Amino acid sequence: MTTGNTMDLLDKLERTEGLEKEEWMTLIDKRTPDLEKDLFLRAQKTAQKYYGKDIYLRGLIEFTNICRNNCTYCGLRRDNGNVHRYRLTKEQILSCCRLGYQLDFRTFVLQGGEDGYFLAHAEKENTDGSLQGIDLLADIISGIKSEFPDCAITLSVGELPKEDYRKLFLAGADRYLLRHETYDADHYHRLHPPELSPERRQQCLWDLKEIGFQVGTGMMVGSPYQTTANLADDLLFMKKLNPAMVGIGPFIPHHDTPFKDQPAGTAELTLFLLACIRLMLPKVLLPATTALGTIDPEGREKGVLAGANVIMPNLSPTDVRKDYLLYDNKICTGDEAAECRKCLARRMEKIGYHAAVNRGDSKNI
Repeated sequence: MTTGNTMDLLDKLERTEGLEKEEWMTLIDKRTPDLEKDLFLRAQKTAQKYYGKDIYLRGLIEFTNICRNNCTYCGLRRDNGNVHRYRLTKEQILSCCRLGYQLDFRTFVLQGGEDGYFLAHAEKENTDGSLQGIDLLADIISGIKSEFPDCAITLSVGELPKEDYRKLFLAGADRYLLRHETYDADHYHRLHPPELSPERRQQCLWDLKEIGFQVGTGMMVGSPYQTTANLADDLLFMKKLNPAMVGIGPFIPHHDTPFKDQPAGTAELTLFLLACIRLMLPKVLLPATTALGTIDPEGREKGVLAGANVIMPNLSPTDVRKDYLLYDNKICTGDEAAECRKCLARRMEKIGYHAAVNRGDSKNI
């Protein structure tokens, strides 16, 4: 079937048979409020089948905003001279983890730009005996695992050689989030500098999976020049990869990028695709992202009601949060971690869910 009634397509999707490209395009382009309502109910039911009403909280630590890349959409892009750059030390990162552990976080997400200080391939120690590059990051990971053996570590630090991914895995990292951003090569090159390629990024995901990471991927919704066909290709790629996690969020422009005047993506389409992904990959971990909460004050609640089951509050020191802006108007840049944790727990309880105190590993592994 290449086209058809959209309710028939939902039935097929719920059977996890997968849709063809033309079917995905039909489902997306012909969506209606009634179809969305039905889809969200199915997605809620599916998420609850595998995860109950647990919402997993991940403590996000944005440990460096320095990036060697110059992606067109990103506020941290290399050529943005208006960013106040920073790096956290190992002790600062461990301090964030200690606070997070006291607040019942059992997963820490170390996210940063592609910063050579942490990622350069190091053949030897510095002359003073200190570690450098990927060995330094591996040491930080092993330090976290040594102090918090019951916690999971998720990394999101971009593209690396396979041998360096393996080193981070052996140091104790459990999960790796690397959004493929967009599967289509032409679209990819409109968002990224020439030295980056979608083929390389996708290969990184296969490498991570082969090594043993719980792998997460995803894309921006409504990014400039994106078509329905692009979204269909993204969904087909995710079905093939069969990841442990999928993170999607709306594109939001940043005032210091070439895309500053481009329109933002919508919460409506993001929620629709979240629910579709829940049916397509029923056991996947699916965050309701900060970007979704930025574009809609109730975006994270709506995300949960569309099948999401992960939220990532910020554990970064408050004095650097305003410097980690991938897009404009990011929420929670000034909130204290404890109050943010309590606030999110209350918001989840209000819609009938609860914040779980465990690692919350994916069942799609």
